[in-house]
Amino acid sequence: MAGLNGEDEQDGLGELDLDQYRSRTDDTEAIEFFPPNYRIGRTKYVFVTGGVMSGVGKGVFSASLGHLLRHYDFTVSQIKMDGYLNQDAGTINPYRHGEVFVLKDGTECDMDLGTYERFLDDDLNKFNYITSGKVYRIILDKERRGEYLGRDVQVVPHVTGEIKYLIRTKAHEGPYDVVVVEIGGTVGDIENIHFIEAAREMLHDEGRENVRFVHVTAVLYNESTGELKSKPTQHSVKTLLQTGVQPDIIVCRSAIPLNRKIRQKISLYCNVSEDHVISSPDTDSIYRVPSLLDEQNTAQRIAEGLRLNLPHRFNRSRPFDLYLKHLSCSHKEVRIAITGKYTALHDSYVSIMNALEHCEVQEDITIKTEWIDTTEYANGRMVDAPVMEGISGIIVPGGFGERGAEGKIAFIRYARENGIPFLGLCYGFQLAVVEFARNVCGLSRASHTEYDPDTDTPIIYLLPEQRHLAGMGATMRLGGHAVKIKRGTLAYRLYGQESVVERFRHRYEFNNDYRDVVEKHGMIFSGMTPDEQIMQILEISGHPYFVGTQFHPEFTGRPYRPQPLFLGFARAARIDTEEMAMRGTRKEMAAAR
Repeated sequence: MAGLNGEDEQDGLGELDLDQYRSRTDDTEAIEFFPPNYRIGRTKYVFVTGGVMSGVGKGVFSASLGHLLRHYDFTVSQIKMDGYLNQDAGTINPYRHGEVFVLKDGTECDMDLGTYERFLDDDLNKFNYITSGKVYRIILDKERRGEYLGRDVQVVPHVTGEIKYLIRTKAHEGPYDVVVVEIGGTVGDIENIHFIEAAREMLHDEGRENVRFVHVTAVLYNESTGELKSKPTQHSVKTLLQTGVQPDIIVCRSAIPLNRKIRQKISLYCNVSEDHVISSPDTDSIYRVPSLLDEQNTAQRIAEGLRLNLPHRFNRSRPFDLYLKHLSCSHKEVRIAITGKYTALHDSYVSIMNALEHCEVQEDITIKTEWIDTTEYANGRMVDAPVMEGISGIIVPGGFGERGAEGKIAFIRYARENGIPFLGLCYGFQLAVVEFARNVCGLSRASHTEYDPDTDTPIIYLLPEQRHLAGMGATMRLGGHAVKIKRGTLAYRLYGQESVVERFRHRYEFNNDYRDVVEKHGMIFSGMTPDEQIMQILEISGHPYFVGTQFHPEFTGRPYRPQPLFLGFARAARIDTEEMAMRGTRKEMAAAR
């Protein structure tokens, strides 16, 4: 203290008293990142990390835990944190990261958010999704505005602080009893280290009774010796410990259930009790995972650590049991072809696969998907009959660009001409109009201006509001928009109402200059915007099932509430399968019709 008037004079402090000195220097590391009126302890947090390899199943586990906690009457929400510097998933190729899921508020996000929505039966929003790019954008904007009060902006406390603020903002929004936070990637990845550090700080800030850590890791099966190997899991937990995080529960993903020997080994070397080592073997359906976790009292373990009063359940069925009963029985197999350009990675179409699975129970069928790469049908190659042998439905999914487009058109034509149930989604809607204009309306040069900008017959062209945009990210027509349904149409019979809200992700639309000629030849626009300016559903009368949607109906399907257009498609495919069994050939079926 005395040095302030002595040696410190050479540093320019002179006669400055202690209070003035403190006001001019930053002698504390304490920076609060709390939303207004936030109360510690109101919301409990469960952080989920992954180990050994990517794609280990963190998303399904997180969704299953959220579903379980809701089953026990807690209010729950979920957050996904991804380490990439993209602000959202909108500009990422599906081959890089799987499907781009779209929330009702227009957020383009990771496909795990779709899993969360289906398991929680809830609509999420932008606060459920955090990326490194989003965090850094917030920080750099604040720094430019001087909101950090002259401090040097660092990973700790500023990056981690802003992450904590976003997490708490979502918790406070409810407010929720529990928020499950999945940290994307694998422990040891450099891109997610700041998220793990933020989670560690949450434990420090919120208290041990308010934060739990779950580590989902792969326990590999050695087929040559017929045994499970725990060493990768041990190393994964040690890597997590180096970040300052001790997992409370370890969820072990494996090809077969864990035996007691492996449980004991993981318990000993990873410093968790044996009953906190959870076995999560491969299953025939992701909707079986909540019951599998419930059988091992996973929710109880979480609740005990968070000091939550878990209500006893009497005479209540396990999660999804009614939904899953059909899996134990044999059912009629219906084969559906998914014709797209990302078929080498099935995660590119994960919501479509889920939407089809939701229909299986109600229609008492088992759907088998056949994957067809439309890039192999370029340069006018037509679809040959052997490829479609036994196929009772064709889905043309969304996409962008020229690659694979003509192949999709070829499959659309085959479905239309051969009476095969057809469902076109977004790009599939647009290309269905192109195919119809070319081959039914006589507009042989009809095309799509995305890949044919100089066409003289622009059946599909850029939305007016898109024509002056310079950037790509988050600039499409996105999120939930109203669809006006025309009475007396197939779409109206399926929805049973005149207005619905569906989720969109597109830049291009049908050119209304061609509406009269298209409708004159038998295409019906049964759904449109309320002002009737943008066509949003098409169908063809006299066809067993020919429907296209400018929106993505697969995003709104739920296990107990199949999406109506998918349900209609599945029903038509089932009928087609039954008729095929009776008639033998499509030619005979067409004659009978």
